[in-house]
Amino acid sequence: MKFSLLLWSFMVLFLISCEKNIEIKSQGATPLLVIEGTIETNEYPVVVLSKSLDYFGQINPQILANSFVSNAVVKISNGTLTHQLKEYAFTTNGYTLRFYSVDPASPATAFKGQVNQQYSLSVFAEGKNYTAQTKIPTITRRVDSLWFENVPNATDTNWKKVMVKAYDKPGLGDYIRYYTKRNQEDFLPGDPSVFDDSFIDGSSYELQVSRGKDRNNPPTDGDYNSFFKRGDTVAVKISQIDKATYDFWRTMEFSYQSIGNPFASPIKVVSNIQGEPALGYFGGYAPQIKTLIIPR
Repeated sequence: MKFSLLLWSFMVLFLISCEKNIEIKSQGATPLLVIEGTIETNEYPVVVLSKSLDYFGQINPQILANSFVSNAVVKISNGTLTHQLKEYAFTTNGYTLRFYSVDPASPATAFKGQVNQQYSLSVFAEGKNYTAQTKIPTITRRVDSLWFENVPNATDTNWKKVMVKAYDKPGLGDYIRYYTKRNQEDFLPGDPSVFDDSFIDGSSYELQVSRGKDRNNPPTDGDYNSFFKRGDTVAVKISQIDKATYDFWRTMEFSYQSIGNPFASPIKVVSNIQGEPALGYFGGYAPQIKTLIIPR
């Protein structure tokens, strides 16, 4: 016992004596173009272009506003029509935000998203070319109903959990992304927000729908941040997506969870952008929306 104690003391002293301060110096990576392009059923395409920011650098609203990329040539095609998108700018809280969408001056080539349709995106920005493809898939995940139940062991009975009953068509390879909306809030993605059908293929199932999260404004409801309250009008949006869109959000959300963990392996976010090195994705969405009112 005395020998074990002496050995342990020696090991502790050895580890302390070997301690060394390590200073990490940021090399400042070259900014890359970030492309976030979406096209949804019965909606016009929207593309946001920005530049990546230094991981160790300062971030504030003005820096974010300055990261948007202007004067790019952005085109989208459905295989029959090719439409050049127009750059738009709007100001909020004193900062100018920019995006690209349909040009009303060229209505003959403008189009909205359609189910089971392929789309291609091309971007020419700052002297470089980028391309991507996506598809709005057929809906195979049918949402049957929404309802609410009491939260087990809740001390505040005003909180309720929302449940969904859905059915998945037989055949592996179906992917969805879900969002929730509470009252006048925006649709917010779940955490995580994307799922495949590995475990529910060809079955009818019931599960809880956790409240979507705004990563810029974390919820302050403590143990109840996954639930809804009496009096809430709740909308659940489930969008069918293709595998490339699923892979992007799956790896992106996994990287969110790893931030701050010194033992986590480096995560490569999977992108479907081709050509010059870039970040982001181009994705098609086929949504279903169900609404539930939780009475007071």
